[in-house]
Amino acid sequence: MTTKQFDFGLVGLGVMGRNFILNVADHGFSALGLDTNEEQVQALLEEGDPAQVSATTDKKSFVAQLSSPRKIMLLVPAGKVVDLVIEDLLPLLEKGDIIIDGGNSFFTDTDRRSAYLEEKGIHFFGSGVSGGAKGARRGPSIMPGGSPAAYEAIQPIFEAVAAKVNGDPCVAYMGKKSAGNYVKMVHNGIEYGLMELISETYGILKNGLGKSNAEIQTNFAEWNSGRLQSFLIEISAEIFSKKDDLTEKDLIDMILDRAKQKGTGKWTSQNAMDLGIPVPNIDMAVSMRGLSAMKSTRIQAEALYGAKRSAHSQEISTEDLEAALYFSFIITYAQGMAQLAAADEEYDYGLDLASISKIWRGGCIIRAALLEDMRQAFRKSPQLENLLLDTEFVGKIKSTLGAARKVAAFCVLRGIPAAVLYTSLAYFDAFCSGSLHLNLVQAQRDHFGSHTYERTDKTGTFHTEW
Repeated sequence: MTTKQFDFGLVGLGVMGRNFILNVADHGFSALGLDTNEEQVQALLEEGDPAQVSATTDKKSFVAQLSSPRKIMLLVPAGKVVDLVIEDLLPLLEKGDIIIDGGNSFFTDTDRRSAYLEEKGIHFFGSGVSGGAKGARRGPSIMPGGSPAAYEAIQPIFEAVAAKVNGDPCVAYMGKKSAGNYVKMVHNGIEYGLMELISETYGILKNGLGKSNAEIQTNFAEWNSGRLQSFLIEISAEIFSKKDDLTEKDLIDMILDRAKQKGTGKWTSQNAMDLGIPVPNIDMAVSMRGLSAMKSTRIQAEALYGAKRSAHSQEISTEDLEAALYFSFIITYAQGMAQLAAADEEYDYGLDLASISKIWRGGCIIRAALLEDMRQAFRKSPQLENLLLDTEFVGKIKSTLGAARKVAAFCVLRGIPAAVLYTSLAYFDAFCSGSLHLNLVQAQRDHFGSHTYERTDKTGTFHTEW
């Protein structure tokens, strides 16, 4: 009796993996899952169509039942687990087979694994997947990077399962080597910045304007029908209408203000520093999560310093706040895209910023109406160094800059934390200054360390005996 040959294999049948494999099967591709946990295997067998889906705990049976070239996706925790799974499968694979890491692996790990497997004739893809468990089931945004020839084998499956915007699948070949994981890392860095901005806006609405949760819910819902339309604004509106099952109070009021992180935002920030690219909104968003973890210290400090409010602050409206948030959203996206442009030059990925903007329009966590405008900007000017230099975005920034300054001043005088909103303005002001004060820094460096400096009136490097 001939054993059924499956089109696609997936290792790791947790919620994300199970949802992704069911999505694959829904689109006409037979799929086989592998997990060491028998309960996870049974859960997939019970939920999936037996004509399209199966699962096993036996790695040999798993590999034997996949059609060639085998297309095996890993949805397991990033780090050593990925290497362990690869080593487990490797003796069973043949040249030309494809392994796809769908987790949030650090991009240099993907480069290492790619080089290692290439020596053995195995193709390796680092493929960012964004959208969470629901996205995996109904259509995520997928960011694959690796061999362009091998991508042809997985392209039909990825295009079928990805989210669609106007019929376009939210997946595209990102580029060589670790391009996919790198793009997903920066996606997550932008996500950190946007989430912090939305939470700061919530703080201003609540503590600055005295809005109730119901009123805040209305604000976010209204904003989601306009230029701020995005997944994160949408779910924020939903959050403010959710009641707590234990107390019947609003759930948001029962959640501790101590945010966790898994590291992708930090990686984005660290690598931007390596590249010499400023992404201060992302840096500050990461720092705010760290500061939020210092709950007991913050309580002590509040008791020591008391009220921080000034009686001399101007008033702001919710319209001002919406404009300030839109301004800061643009700045955050601009910083992330500038990092991608710099990384493309440094790592020779072959990134297409218009294509990245396009596939981020649906499925992923940072999907927003703004991304279509970004796609148009980068399609018009593929070598655009920074989104803020696009004429359409110049208009968007100019129309919201006054509100951003007004809101920032309001928060400063009221003592309301708004770190990333302030940072958006600081970055913008520095970015738009043809003359900065860093000439003094260069003089200081030369004074204490003979590091030399450049002059405004002639080329070359110079040193002064101070």
